[in-house]
Amino acid sequence: MEKTKLSLDDPFFNDIYDVEEGIPVFKYFLNGEWKKSNDRSKIVSPIDNNVIAYISRPELSEVEKAIENMYSKGKWKIRDMPGDVRLKIIEKIADILEKHQDVVIDSLVINAGKTYNSAKGEVLATIERLRKSPLDLRKIVGDLIPGDWSSEALETEALIRREPYGISLIIIPFNYPLFDSANKITYTILPGNAIILKPPSSDPIPSLFLLKMAIEAGLPKESIALITLPGKHMSKVVSNSKIGIINLTGSTETGIEVMKEAGIKQFIMELGGGDPAIVLGDADISWAAKRISLAITSYSGQRCDSIKLILAEDKIYEQLKNEIVNELSKVKVGDPRDKGVDMGPLIDKSSADQWEEGVKDAIAKGCKILFGGKRINDTFIEPALIECDRDKVKELVAYKEEIFSSIAIITKFSDLNQAIELSNDRRYGLDASIFGNDVNKIRKLVRLLEVGAIYINDMPKHGINYYPFGGRKDSGIGREGIGYSIEQVTAMKSIVYNYKGKGVWDYI
Repeated sequence: MEKTKLSLDDPFFNDIYDVEEGIPVFKYFLNGEWKKSNDRSKIVSPIDNNVIAYISRPELSEVEKAIENMYSKGKWKIRDMPGDVRLKIIEKIADILEKHQDVVIDSLVINAGKTYNSAKGEVLATIERLRKSPLDLRKIVGDLIPGDWSSEALETEALIRREPYGISLIIIPFNYPLFDSANKITYTILPGNAIILKPPSSDPIPSLFLLKMAIEAGLPKESIALITLPGKHMSKVVSNSKIGIINLTGSTETGIEVMKEAGIKQFIMELGGGDPAIVLGDADISWAAKRISLAITSYSGQRCDSIKLILAEDKIYEQLKNEIVNELSKVKVGDPRDKGVDMGPLIDKSSADQWEEGVKDAIAKGCKILFGGKRINDTFIEPALIECDRDKVKELVAYKEEIFSSIAIITKFSDLNQAIELSNDRRYGLDASIFGNDVNKIRKLVRLLEVGAIYINDMPKHGINYYPFGGRKDSGIGREGIGYSIEQVTAMKSIVYNYKGKGVWDYI
């Protein structure tokens, strides 16, 4: 297998890295400048663990100075920019990304380990999300409240307006480094917030490329920063009182630590998941098997909306499990640079270790491997489908925790309440899928499942966030979604006008 190497033949990105001994050294962006330092992190490809780049890291004092400057100047620079201009900047980012998409697709394959189709899909989704930004405007609205419905408020009225918080710290996950950066930037800057972007440590390059495009599109340099500190060095940043919003997509454990350190702020937390799929007796079994298989294997199961628990009604259980096994057998695992490959590597060795421990735990507790479950090497695995008796499911690590890879438990139920209990007793509540046609059963599930989004006759898929989604329980706080996220990044302010004795109203 040929060693992995980034394609950096697009001169548009030349100013964000230097090449030293044949390896690119990427810069961070603070105080309006791309900067390089001698303190560097190694970036490897999950395909072969080859070093593909280094990324410079700033001093903490430099980051604190940048936050100070952003607080005093940068947040006003973007807030004082007309909204129409901000909208045009976002649309221009889409144009630039479309023009330079080839090098970005390559970075997603090499740095994130995505298959070509998955990488291209993320780029196209990002372009569409940026171009859908006018839909976010529907939520930048206010209200007029008349005072004559209260004797205390007679001869007054109030305007309720939304305005930016100021500075938002955006913490990006490794699984969608390009899309998640673009999505969060879009709905954060549109109402006039400044941004500090913290890219994922394992695959930061797509986020860096996007930031370069945003600056080129006209986003004020004073109003944006990119810090490349590892998560363990972020404590003083998240606790900085000048930051008004923390917007994090990541694990539940990371979210809890950030909230402990941050103090009083506005939080948008999209955290752990791993979704249940409930398959009813009247479902289209072939369709359900195809969608569930894809939900297990898409990006090697490294999605918060990946299906991890399959609950099938007794009478269709055998047929469903056999058809899922058949669908999984069609999935080609291998080097994602091969366009015929369906599933590439996990992001790093520790992820594969966790997956392997989950498989071994299930076997030790009497479960049966129906498909896969073998580790190929440090980062490559076979997707695992594990059959388990219903009364044993809650004992499994794969049930109690989110194993962020291709692993799913399948079991049967005879009573709908059994499926509801198994779904709701997990600590997570992001999404659920329901496959079937019985409207009464579906309605009961819709009412009782403790999740943020339900997909009927399809796999969970957040896509471009056209529909809002977000977690309950340990799956997070707030909502992501075109338009809906605006409510999370704007503060409500009431302005009460007093006209008492001015003759504006003559009440009876």
